Amino acid sequence: MLPLVEQDHWLDPVSKLVDQRHDRYEQRLSDIKNRYGSLKTFATAHQFLGFNYDKRRHGWWYREWAPAAHYLSLMGDFNNWNRYEFPLELAGNGLWEIFLPDSEFANRLVHGSKLKVLVQSQIGEHERIPVYIKRVIQDEVSKDFAGQFWNPPTPYIYKHAAPQLKDEPLLIYETHVGMAQEEERVGTYKEFTEKILPRIKADGYNAIQLMAIAEHPYYGSFGYHVSNFFAPSSRFGTPEELKELIDTAHGMGMLVIMDLVHSHTVKNIREGINLFDGSDSQYLHPGPRGNHDLWDSKLFNYGKEETLQFLLSNVRYWLEEFRFDGFRFDGVTSMLYLNHGIDTTFDAPEKYFNENVDADAVTYLQLANTLCHELNPQAVTIAEDVSGMPGLCNPIADGGMGFDYRLGMGLPDFWIKILKDEPEEQWNMKNFFFTMTNHLPQTKTVAYAESHDQALVGDKTIAFRLMDKEMYTSMGLDTPSLCVDRGIALHKMIRLFTLTLGGEAWLNFMGNEFGHPEWIDFPRLDNGWSYHYARRQWSLVDNENLKYRFMGAFDKAMLDFVKHHPVMQAPPAWMLYADEDNKTVVYERGNLIFVFNWGPKSIPDYVIPVKQTGDYRIILTTDDKVFGGFDNIDASVKFPSEKKGDNITMKVYNVSRVATVYQRV
Repeated sequence: MLPLVEQDHWLDPVSKLVDQRHDRYEQRLSDIKNRYGSLKTFATAHQFLGFNYDKRRHGWWYREWAPAAHYLSLMGDFNNWNRYEFPLELAGNGLWEIFLPDSEFANRLVHGSKLKVLVQSQIGEHERIPVYIKRVIQDEVSKDFAGQFWNPPTPYIYKHAAPQLKDEPLLIYETHVGMAQEEERVGTYKEFTEKILPRIKADGYNAIQLMAIAEHPYYGSFGYHVSNFFAPSSRFGTPEELKELIDTAHGMGMLVIMDLVHSHTVKNIREGINLFDGSDSQYLHPGPRGNHDLWDSKLFNYGKEETLQFLLSNVRYWLEEFRFDGFRFDGVTSMLYLNHGIDTTFDAPEKYFNENVDADAVTYLQLANTLCHELNPQAVTIAEDVSGMPGLCNPIADGGMGFDYRLGMGLPDFWIKILKDEPEEQWNMKNFFFTMTNHLPQTKTVAYAESHDQALVGDKTIAFRLMDKEMYTSMGLDTPSLCVDRGIALHKMIRLFTLTLGGEAWLNFMGNEFGHPEWIDFPRLDNGWSYHYARRQWSLVDNENLKYRFMGAFDKAMLDFVKHHPVMQAPPAWMLYADEDNKTVVYERGNLIFVFNWGPKSIPDYVIPVKQTGDYRIILTTDDKVFGGFDNIDASVKFPSEKKGDNITMKVYNVSRVATVYQRV
C-alpha cells in the first residue's frame, strides 16, 4: 500500500486505483528513459524543432513535425514573401526540415526578420506561424500576426541568482504586465521592472506570479487562450526585457512564478497550433473530445508522445531560458476530468478514480512536476484545482502527483457567498473557521481571499462588495462614512483571517491589497476598445488624503507579521471559542491568540479561553489608526490570564469589527 493511502484511510476503497495511477506514471517514465535516456533529454524538442543553429555546418535548421501535411515552405520578408522559394524536405516520421547556410542567408534572414510557413494539407493551403517560434509580433495596421526570427547580437546576461526564501512563507503578488500601469494603454516589461517591482518589494511580497506571458492573439483573454507556447508576448516588449524583469526581481529577493496554460489552446488557425498539419489530431484530441465548449478552445491529447514532448519541452524552456522559478498550472481541474469537473460534486473517493478521469492528463502533470524539480529542486509548482484531487500535493513516490501547493479556490468563493448572500446577523463563526481550515495538512495550500477572477467585469472585488458606490464619494479622509468604515474594517479582517487560517502560502492580485475600486475589463467592441478598466490606479494608495492607504498599510503590516511569526508554517489552528451571539471567533495558531469580532457590538471585559497562563500583549490589531482604525485598544497594556481549575481565561476589550493578535509575554 502506498503511503498516500496509509496516511488517509478515506482512500482505502480506491487503494488499487491509486496504485494503478502510480504504475501508469512509472511505466510512462520508464518508456521515455528507454527511448531518450532521461526525462530531461526528452524535454528538448525546442532545441531541435523550430530554428536552431548548427555550429558545425554554419547555418540554421528550421524543422517542423507535421505528419499529415503534404507540403511546407518557409517564407518571409527575407524573400519578399515568396510562398514557394524555400520548400522543406520530408525527412521521415512526419519531420520536415530545411537548412539555411550562413553563406546564403547571413544577410537575408537577420535578427527581426518576419516569417511564416506555408502548409498544404487536406484542408487546403494556409500561412501558419512556426509551432516552436520564439517570438510573434502583430502588425499595427493589418492586425495580422507573424513569426519573427529572433537572434539578438548581444544575448541577455543574467546578473542575479534566484533567492532562497529560507524561513519565510511564500507570499505571491499576482500580476499582469499589460494592465500594471495607470495610463490607459498596454504597459511594458520595462515599465513593470522600473515602476512596479519596487512597489511589490516595498509591500513585503517575496514572489510575483506573471500572467499572460505566452503569446495570445486576443488581449482580453487575460492570456488564457495561448497561441504560441514558446513566444513571450511581444505586446509587452522583447524577450530580453522579460529576462531583465525576472533577473531584477531575483536581485530584489523575489521569486518569479509563471502562470502556465497547458490546459487548452486557442482554436485560431492563423495564429495557433490547431489544424497545423491539416489534421485535428496532431497535438490535440480529434473530434468533439478536442473541444472545450465552455472556453471556446481546443484540448491537448496528453496520451500522445509528441504532445507530451511539446508540453514538457515548453516547461523546460521557460525554466531555463527565462529562469522562472516555477509555475502556477492553470485549469488543472479541467485537465483532470473528461467533463472538466463541471457540475460534479466530489464527495466520494470513487469520484477521483473512475472513467471520468483523464489518466493521461494525470500522468502528464506528474511528469511535469518531476521535470520541474529535476531541473530546479527549489522550483515551486501550484495547481489550480477546485476538485481536491487526492494526493495532488503529495510526493509522486508516495502515490501523489507532486505539486508543491494547491490553490485554495474555495476560499474566495466562500467570501463571495458570505458578502453577497448572507446578512451579517446570520454569519456563523464555526462555519467561518472550518471553511478556512478545511484541507488536509499534507496538502499545502495557497490561501487567498480574492484574485484576478473576482475582479473581472461582472463580478466584484471584496472592497467593491463592501463599499460599492461610496468608494467614489467617501474615500477622502475628511468624508465620514459608516459604510466605508465598516468596509475597510472587514476588508482587513477577511484578509488576516484567510491568511492565518487558510494555508501555508498567500496570494494577492495587484491592487486588491489597497481595495482597488473598480473591476477589470479589457478593451473590446462593447466598451469602445477602452483601456479605462484595464489598468491599476496606484495614485489612489499613494494619495495621503485618501483612505485606500489604510488598507495598503495593513496589508504591508500583515505580511511583515507572518514573516516574523511563523504562523503559516505552524500546525493547523485550534479553535478556542465560537460566540455566535456576539459574532466572535477565537483561535490559537503558532502560540498566538487570534480574536476576531465580526459583529457590530463592542464588549468590555470579554472573557476568552487561552492555552497557557501568563501575561499577554497585543502584537497586531486592525484597529490601529495607521490602518484606518480608531485606537480603541491600548496596545501598551498587558493582559493577565487567570486559572480556575483546568480552565485558563483572559479578559480583553472585544472591539466591534476588529481582529487582534495576542502573544504570551
